Amino acid sequence: MSKQAPEIIARTWRVQGRVQGIGFRYFVKQTADALGVRGFVRNEDDGSVFAYAFGNSEQINRLGAAIRTGPRFSEVRGVEEKESSVVKYNSFIIER
Repeated sequence: MSKQAPEIIARTWRVQGRVQGIGFRYFVKQTADALGVRGFVRNEDDGSVFAYAFGNSEQINRLGAAIRTGPRFSEVRGVEEKESSVVKYNSFIIER
């Protein structure tokens, strides 16, 4: 019996609150790297942080949970999570 590869899914998150200037992007990158997820995270002009990632459902769910918690000095007030189409990235990067 052959083991089927897990389905690859993608999601985006827009995170509101105190999430810029406190290492939020680096926290997301570190978490994504530890989970083996690929994609990107960036600061937005409106003060939010936007992240895109793809991986298997367990990886993506764990990243989403970490994003909702945030790093030590953050204050996550809202997270908008959406399913997305898979766009291949070779790693997880921080944009701008």
